[in-house]
Amino acid sequence: MALLKDSVIYGGTNIVVKLGNWLLTPLLTYTLATSEYGMMTHLYAYVALFVVFLTFGMETGLFRFINQTDKYHPDTVYSTTLTIVGGIIAVFLAVFLTCLPIIRPWLWNDQVPDAYIRLVLVILAFDSFSAIPFAYLRYKKRPIKFGALKMLYTVLYAVFCVIFLVVCPYLNKHHSSLVAWFWHDGNRLYYVFIANLLATGIQTICLLWSELSGFRYRFDGQLTKKMLAYCFPLMLMGLAGMSNQVVDKLVFPAVYPDAATWSSELGIYSGCFKIALIMMMFTQAFRYAYEPFVFEQSRSKDAKQTYSDVMKYFVIFGLFVFLGVVFYLDLIKYMIKPTYFVGLGVVPIVLIGELFFAIYFNLSVWYKLTDKTYWGTIFSVAGFVIIIGFNILFIPQYSYYACAWAAFAGNLVIMLLSYIVGQKVYPIKYDLKTLGLYTALAGALYAISCLTNIQNIALRLAWHTVLIVVYVVVVVKRDMPLRTIPFVRRWLH
Repeated sequence: MALLKDSVIYGGTNIVVKLGNWLLTPLLTYTLATSEYGMMTHLYAYVALFVVFLTFGMETGLFRFINQTDKYHPDTVYSTTLTIVGGIIAVFLAVFLTCLPIIRPWLWNDQVPDAYIRLVLVILAFDSFSAIPFAYLRYKKRPIKFGALKMLYTVLYAVFCVIFLVVCPYLNKHHSSLVAWFWHDGNRLYYVFIANLLATGIQTICLLWSELSGFRYRFDGQLTKKMLAYCFPLMLMGLAGMSNQVVDKLVFPAVYPDAATWSSELGIYSGCFKIALIMMMFTQAFRYAYEPFVFEQSRSKDAKQTYSDVMKYFVIFGLFVFLGVVFYLDLIKYMIKPTYFVGLGVVPIVLIGELFFAIYFNLSVWYKLTDKTYWGTIFSVAGFVIIIGFNILFIPQYSYYACAWAAFAGNLVIMLLSYIVGQKVYPIKYDLKTLGLYTALAGALYAISCLTNIQNIALRLAWHTVLIVVYVVVVVKRDMPLRTIPFVRRWLH
């Protein structure tokens, strides 16, 4: 029960944090220009990638070595880990902040102001360093404090964004003297970064106040060598996986032919991509529940059948999420500003691409249970090659649609590769007939919705509701008969 409670808190907190950031999308898209939103997406893509490098896999390394109490004192492992990560961050900041004029032409477009880059680098430093105390809280089994501090950041970031993007513009218009000394309209993205810096800074101070005191600092050189050797492959695997998620936002400015409009095009894509994150949040929730379940069930004689059943129902619900988003896009789209609507065509592509990746994660059970995790790196690299290749080749001609199709193709390939290799190493008899049936059904219903051009929005939503009901009825009659649900069975009797 303790493990279940901790898993719910850790997983639930991360999902709520992601949901909170997702819910800020209307505020950001309605107050920022598409070019500003694109620039923000571009810079935060670097944050996501650099955090993996700066933490260097040390979160996992901390858990690996701190539990070896017969060899190392926990305080030694923790303080050594802090020293390693702190040292990496210090060198990184010193190099980037002092040599920015030399480095920036290799990484950032000329349109990105130095002030934005410097702010993002400091935010990155806070996020990377705080990862270790957060891991230490998990080791000490303090999920409540872990969750509270994560939520603190989400609330503070939202509050500061509202202050800078809503309150300050109002005061500037009606009582300009109150805010003129620190707030200037026309540079709103700068204040989004300030909001982020304030939120992550306060969170880090609250975290470090107690987690960097109350123990004796010990640095172990031999332990450092072992930790670096252990964590280096984890860092590479993390970089490969994260690169697949952000590479399109990184290379877009470099290959898009119009230097004056790249940020606006990327902003439109990023705003529409946020809608498709509904699928990602669904799969994220599944991941937190599924990972401990996999290893718990591995000792059961019916484990493979269980994994097959989980896959079937996961795909059923994943396709339901897809249909729900695309059928009610007429309503959901208003979470972004109408100027972004031109890019809504990427939403179905991104949704299916995310579903492919989620199925790949579901399939990964075979290499986790057989300790052949290097296959995860191989698949990630294969996906990265496809995604970056598609982006470089097709962005100049197809703009952000190339980004969507690149992720679609890359995730499709790694999903298929994982299935093919997995069937040879750890064969699981998945119900391909049922999976194919529901995929075809969802595809047919989506095609019908596209072919029936109903202009009236109310009638169109009503028709889409009918199509959703058709899918649900097929699922219930074929694979989820109501009589199998306990409270329904009792009611029927």
